[in-house]
Amino acid sequence: MSNVYLYLLLALLAGTMMPTQAAINNKMAGFVDSPILAALISFFVGTVALFIYSLATGQTFSNLASARQAPVVAWLGGILGAFFVTAVVIAVPRLGVAMTFSLIVAGQMIITLFLDHFGFLGLEERPISVPRILGVILITGGVILIRRF
Repeated sequence: MSNVYLYLLLALLAGTMMPTQAAINNKMAGFVDSPILAALISFFVGTVALFIYSLATGQTFSNLASARQAPVVAWLGGILGAFFVTAVVIAVPRLGVAMTFSLIVAGQMIITLFLDHFGFLGLEERPISVPRILGVILITGGVILIRRF
């Protein structure tokens, strides 16, 4: 299997994890009676898992000191992740998993047009085009269908 297929499979698998994680975090929120605490528990368990994985794979922690030199924007990933997980835990019981993730995918597609077009944070520039805009419109149509039915 070429690397491209491996990455495609990895991305597809990651996509299946997001709604599954939402349902699991929603279950935790019911037990702790708080979407914030559920998100905190999720991040704590994830942090422990990454720490164990790092140790098991021989990762060295010597590069952590270099993180101090990263620009402020590089530190915002954790805040964005915390917002995402918390927002999903709040939205899923009110909108359902399908509607929540339809809107998430639509939001992702809209922002990716701009991230790619402007090469944000050093990404390769990929201009906005009619087919890409059409793709976002079709996804938005899907969101409308899911909402109505």
